[in-house]
Amino acid sequence: MPSTPTLIFIIIFYLVSLASMLQNGFMMIVLGREWMRTRTLPAADMIVASLASSRFCLHGIAILANLLASFDFCYQANLIGILWDFTNTLIFWLTAWLAIFYCVKISSFSHPVLFWLKWRISQLVPRLLLVSLIIGGLSAVISATGNIMANQMTISQGFHGNCTFGYMSLDFYRYYYLSHSVLMWFTPFFLFLVSVIVLMFSLYQHVEKMRGHRPGPWDLHTQAHTMALKSLTFFFIFYIFFFLTLVISSTKRKSMQSYYWAREVIIYTGIFLNSIILVLSNPKLRKALKRRF
Repeated sequence: MPSTPTLIFIIIFYLVSLASMLQNGFMMIVLGREWMRTRTLPAADMIVASLASSRFCLHGIAILANLLASFDFCYQANLIGILWDFTNTLIFWLTAWLAIFYCVKISSFSHPVLFWLKWRISQLVPRLLLVSLIIGGLSAVISATGNIMANQMTISQGFHGNCTFGYMSLDFYRYYYLSHSVLMWFTPFFLFLVSVIVLMFSLYQHVEKMRGHRPGPWDLHTQAHTMALKSLTFFFIFYIFFFLTLVISSTKRKSMQSYYWAREVIIYTGIFLNSIILVLSNPKLRKALKRRF
């Protein structure tokens, strides 16, 4: 029987996950209908729709994985873990593309590369989505390979009856997974961080220019900067929490049950809050939400 704090974290996790699935399902339906009705969708909305679909799947996978783990279905849980790696990698790259899209479209720097990207970024988005799927598939293959190798080492340890070998296989899997995570998730995080920094400098430069022309800095271009930065700030907070929990869980030999569920609550609550920001910052979604309520 889990302790009281653990039970509270479990309840919060399932409630947040179900609420987030409803929320992302709403985003998928609204943007999907718009896509079917007009046969086209703005590039930013394409990324948001893909992000909502991926997050819907991620929450479903997380719920299923935790249910399987609680009933000791280890083999099935490993398969679900591979799907989780695919979906999570996909989300990281979609987030990076969204940040780059905001940066390119909103930033006011006069650089030839930015001018070229402003002209081409909308046409490049479908290709970027395809690249995200390919990288997600590669992440799943690497994760499956690591699982197979770790299982083979565990079986060999059973034949030899060597506990030290068992710890070695556990350490191998832990550091293999950490290396895979850094490779697949740190790269989009770096792109995301660069985009946020460029947007911040662009906003600072724009506000400095507008001080000599208007009494206040709140023109439409400034509002676009601040709206994009507000949305990306929640992404940034989620990234930081995710990497901290990843590093801690990779270096600890044993994870307490309460710590595990607290980590799950932090990660999936962050995703839920960020989805709220996406809904409120998107005109189509905001309009559909007002019409519903």
